[in-house]
This record gives sequence, C-alpha cells and structure tokens, in this order.
Amino acid sequence: MTKVLQFLGVCLMVVANSLAQGTRTWEQTRYDEFEKGSAHGVAINSDGSLTLAPTFDALYTTPSTYLWGVASDPQGDVFAAAGSPARIYRLARDGSANIIFAPQELQVQSLVIDGDGVIYAATSPDGKVYKIVRGGPNPGRGPETSHTTAEVAAAQEGAKPPPEGEKPRTSVAVDSSYSASVYFDSKTKYIWDLALDRQGQLYVATGDRGEIYRVDRQGNGKLFFKSDEAHIRALDFDNSGNLIAGTDGSGLIYRISPQGEGFVLYSAPKKEITALAVDGEGNIYAAGTGEKRGAPVAPTTAPASTGVILGTPALTVNTPGTTTASPPTGISAVPYQNVTNIGSEVYRISPDGSPKTIWSSREDLVYALAFDQAGRLLAGTGNKGKIYAVRGAQYSDLAKASANQVTAFARAPKGGLYAVTSNLGKVFVLGPNAVTEGAFESDVFDAKNFSKWGRVETRGSGNFELFARSGNVDNPDRNWSPWKKVDLQKDLPIDAPSARFIQWRAVLRPGNPAAVVDSVKVNYLPKNVPPEVDEVTVMVGYRVPSGTHTSASPAESSAFEMPIPTVRDRHSIAVKWRAHDDNDDALTYSVYYRGDGESRWKLLRDDVDDRYVNLESDLFPDGGYTIQVVASDAPSHSPQEALTGARDSVRFEVDNTPPKIESLAAKVEGAQMHVAFRAVDGFSPIKRAEYSVDAGDWQLVEPVGQISDYKIENYDFTAPIPAPDSGQMRAADPDARGSGAAGEHTVVVRVYDRFENVGISKTVVRTNSSSVGAR
Repeated sequence: MTKVLQFLGVCLMVVANSLAQGTRTWEQTRYDEFEKGSAHGVAINSDGSLTLAPTFDALYTTPSTYLWGVASDPQGDVFAAAGSPARIYRLARDGSANIIFAPQELQVQSLVIDGDGVIYAATSPDGKVYKIVRGGPNPGRGPETSHTTAEVAAAQEGAKPPPEGEKPRTSVAVDSSYSASVYFDSKTKYIWDLALDRQGQLYVATGDRGEIYRVDRQGNGKLFFKSDEAHIRALDFDNSGNLIAGTDGSGLIYRISPQGEGFVLYSAPKKEITALAVDGEGNIYAAGTGEKRGAPVAPTTAPASTGVILGTPALTVNTPGTTTASPPTGISAVPYQNVTNIGSEVYRISPDGSPKTIWSSREDLVYALAFDQAGRLLAGTGNKGKIYAVRGAQYSDLAKASANQVTAFARAPKGGLYAVTSNLGKVFVLGPNAVTEGAFESDVFDAKNFSKWGRVETRGSGNFELFARSGNVDNPDRNWSPWKKVDLQKDLPIDAPSARFIQWRAVLRPGNPAAVVDSVKVNYLPKNVPPEVDEVTVMVGYRVPSGTHTSASPAESSAFEMPIPTVRDRHSIAVKWRAHDDNDDALTYSVYYRGDGESRWKLLRDDVDDRYVNLESDLFPDGGYTIQVVASDAPSHSPQEALTGARDSVRFEVDNTPPKIESLAAKVEGAQMHVAFRAVDGFSPIKRAEYSVDAGDWQLVEPVGQISDYKIENYDFTAPIPAPDSGQMRAADPDARGSGAAGEHTVVVRVYDRFENVGISKTVVRTNSSSVGAR
C-alpha cells in the first residue's frame, strides 16, 4: 500500500509540474465552477452552460420578516401570508399594497383562494381556518364574529398577541372592503397546509396529531384521515382526485382516496416532506429534508445567512403513551437560530408508483415546488434564496432572490409565477419572458503571481460579449482596472494590465440561435520568481532510510509535506530541507558544503530530485561545517529564464576521532584502589568517563574539576577492592584464587566525547605491588 501511495504521489507531482511550465490556463466550464460566480438574469445549468434566465422582479417588500404562502384571485390580485405577527398582504394590479387581515395568532401559515375569490387562511398556533371575503359579511357560509373600530385600529397598528391568560380575539379584517370569520377550528396547535378539491371542499393538514380534516362548503369539518405521524406537512391532488399528503417524522407520502383510505406511496430517505407538486402526466414530486432517527448525519456547512434561520427541534417523547410534537425542521411557527442546514432531496413518483431521486443538495433546503409554463419543476430553496428548475436529469440555478428563503409559489398572469420569501418578506414575479439582457461575473481568479494576460478561448453560440478586468488585491472594488471588452472576433489578448488577479464578465442577449456560453478559458503567463528553500536541517549520526520519497509538489511541500523520517547511524549525516516555488515549477537541488575558515563552497550532490541526501561522515575531517542547498526551477524553464534560490544550514560539527586516555595508573591504598588518568580529544570536549573493575558494572566518574567541559580532563578517584569470592570472574588456575589481598584486579576506563566517540584503556592491579601501568 505504501508503494502505491508513493507512486500516486510521484504521478501527481509530475502532473503538477507539467502544468507549471510556460503559459498556463484558467478555464471555467463546469456547473460547480460557474456556481462560484454571480449571475444576474443568467441561468447556470447543470451541463456546464450559461443561458438567459426568466425575468425575476421584486414587486413588494413587506414589513414582515416571514412570508409563508401566496395565492392569486380571479381579479389578478395577489395575497401573501405572513408572520410574525400574522398578516395577509394584498398586492393589487395597480401596484398598491395593504394589509387586509390581521388575526391574533403568530402566523398565517397557508392560504388558498377558490374560484369565487374567497380566501381561506390557516393560522398557527391554536390552528384555525379563517374565511376572508371581499365585500361585506358572508351569511350562510360558516360562523362570523363582528369587530369594533378599536380592534381594526389595533390591527392596523400591528397589534401584539394578548397577555398571558387573556383569550385572543377571533379575527380582525383590517381592510373595510373585506370581511373575515372563523371558518373552521381544528382544535390542534398547527395547521401546515390547505388544499381545495374540485367540489370546493377544503382539506386541512394539521400538526400534533397528524390529522387531515375535510371541510364542506358550509364550513362543516370532520376528520378525514389520521396518520401515525406527528405532522401532515404538505397537500396536493393527483390527476384522479386523490389527495396526496407528505408527513414529518418518517417522510411518508400518502395517496388518500376521496373516501379517506390511505396508502403509503413512498417512505423517503429524509424525515420531512416539505412540498408537493403533481404534473399533467400524473408524476408526483416531493421535496424531503432532515435526517431520520438512527440515520447517520453527514457533515454539513451551517448556513451563511444573516439574521434568523428557519427550523425547530424534532419530536420529543415525554411520559409513556404521550408525545409532544414540535414543529417540523423545515418550517417553524417560531423561528430558531443556528439550525444546521441538512440539505434536501426531490423525488419523483411515477404514475406506476416507482420512486426516483431526481435532485439533491447538501446546502439548499427546499420549501416550495411548482411548475412554470414550460412544464419545468421549480424548487424554491433556502438559505441562499435560490430557485432551481429541474427537468429530467438536468437542472438549472435559475434565479436568486434578495432574501434568504423562497417559501411559496402561485400562478401569475400570462404564465408567470409569484414567489414569496422570508428573511426578508418579499413578493417577486418570475417570468414568463426571458430577460432582455443577462450578465454573469466569474469568480475572481488568483494567478498567485504577477501575470501577463493572453487570449481568451470561448465555446458558445448566439449573441454574447465578454469583458475582463484585473487587479492586485482580491476585492475588485478596490481600485481594479475598468471592464474592457474582449475582442473575440480578432482573437486579441485581454486588454487588462498585468496583475495577480483577473475576472471576466459575460453579457448575454436574446437572438437566434439563443445565447449560450459553455466554456471560458483565459491564457496567462506568470512572471517567474525564484524558488525558495525554507529550511535546511543537518542531523549528524542519522540517515534517511533508503526508499524514502518526497513527492509533494513544490507549491505544497512547505506547508503540507510529511516529515522525512530518519534512523540512527553514527557513520552518516542526514541533510533534509523544505522548499517551495510560487510558480509551482518543478525543482531540482544541489548540495554544497564549506568548512570553518574556508571561502569556497564545494559540490557534494547535483541534480537531486528528492529533498534529502545521506552523506558519509568519514568524508568530513573533524571540524565545523555548513551545508548549502540550492533549488533551481530549470526543469520548467529555458536556461535563460531559470532561477535559483538557496539557504544555508546552521553550523554543525563532525568528530570521528575517539578521545585518547593517557597516564592511566592504579595502586592499592588499604581496602581501596586509587586510579588516575587523563582524557584528551583533538576536537570536541570530553562528555563523560566510566570505569569497571573486574568486568563489573560501569560506574560514572567525574573529572577533577567536576564539570566536564573541555577537550582535556583529568580524573583521580578511588574504588573499592572487590571482596574475595564476591562473584567476580575468577581465574581458572586454582593457585590464582584466594583473598583479595593475594589476587589481581583489572581496571578498565572508557571516555566519550560530545559525538559519542569512545576511547578505552585498562590497567591491572596486584595486591603484592603498589601499582601497575596501563596496557
């Protein structure tokens, strides 16, 4: 395995070096590359192309932070459901906007409009459905409550929820041209969605108990379907009139017959179904989010949005047999901060019941699904406010709102779509026509070095122009050059000053054929800069094991290289270094040495590819030395353009000669031996000395001055005479045995210098003589 990794590393270095020679290119041609740029009226398509997008215009910015639903009536007015506090805004065809409804609940979570223009609005918490009718009271169509002028005034001023313990008022119609009444009280905490069938019956999706109620045209409601899930999150109808319902908890998608018989079409991999849509061919589309219990949670990036992020805790269990259901993760009655974004998936269930995941994102959370006039599925997402279009295996980043979440869609006149958002609460209209001009600005490219810009190679068709600008700081707003048009017809170089950073801009316009940009490639030549040797390390008495490869590219080696291993070898000197090249050029190295007092560098190794060499210490006489490593980028440049960089090591010393032991003598003095000698080294100080008597354990001995810090040290010490028969090695001759006074003893001394060179000598002491010299 190690050899495979080493081979791969060498291959990567070869590839990196081959790209580092001469003219280089920066190309953008894939979706993930274009996605880093900024689009204005331009769609970024999954096949790696840029095309004109539909118009996307802001109609109205409401005072509310959150808009949850949107619907339009037969007269062409559009209505947006808001919270908190609960509001319904009306945008008239003449562009005027006003609040028509302001109940005491926190949210108007959903609204629908029937063919007669009657508005049904669902609120949370303490979920109720209100009926709002243009004109006066609405007799015979459910209970009503009249309201005082004070109540209306309070609503117009943005009334707060009533104090704790005080019962809230039933409803308030702010606009005198509308009347409002409680149409149905679900007796549950949350109402998540509403749907009207062909007969005008209203279906109400609730939370806490996972129930769906059906309310007839007289306002009489009863339980239609009950799930074992905590929340019914989304409703729609298939082409046969069956109700389609999505849940939170297990991510179930139900098909429920008009008789209330439910069948699970699909149990999604995600825990919560946030939106549903059904196309003309009977395909059911569902958006899912959240991780199911027990499923591993993939690491995700927390949303980078400012302000409050949508989401709530999951279902929590209290006592046995009872549960308390909190709002689902996707949309919350009370917004929470710092909720981790867990991404979304979109599923398609074919008419035969087979499911398929057609789109997924680890960053975007889908809140709404709808179809445009071309039949493409649109997904409104957060927390970047993007609208995606999905058709088959292809998708497009179609538009981006100036808000964090796109939460709902509704039909707009002439084939367009209304879209509402949260953080900020805005109303937009999408399409139906394409923009008359779209622009796309690429991400800022960092060439790493001061560079000269060459020609631009493009692949595309139709009516588009290209512009470029450059600068020496990464923010284009800080005194970059102005945008200059790139002459694609004459194939001229970019008219931008040489610099470190560059950016291009494509402007697309309608035409035949349609404007399409598939690829933009910028040619550039960085100014060559010398390589740098960051550090040189010399390790005397060590070597780098054979077979070690240092294959990191020069650009990465300084910061990311693995440490070069070494092993102990007193006959070797390991020299290793770190180096980098800002041009990512291939490098070769030369290694030189110079001794103390010398003026000329002598070559030791040349054309070294690895970042180390092993040297034999015997090549260096005792003394002090310095190593110099020279890096060259010659493999990536012509001889005239090649540059070098060098660094010296710190001074190091080599000492291969052991110290000498002089004047070793020992004599008996009573029950002890008196030993004296002198240790001399020609280069380095004496490190330590030891002695052994009769092959016993080595004993450390201090010099006469106690501190061992010089090349000559004197030693004078006494040692006990081993007792007879003490277990020391004895002579084989029985006559040599006996008491310590009648025998002989061998004293061995050894001395180490600072480089662990060792000198050894011995002397023999006999009890019948006063002393014996060294041998």
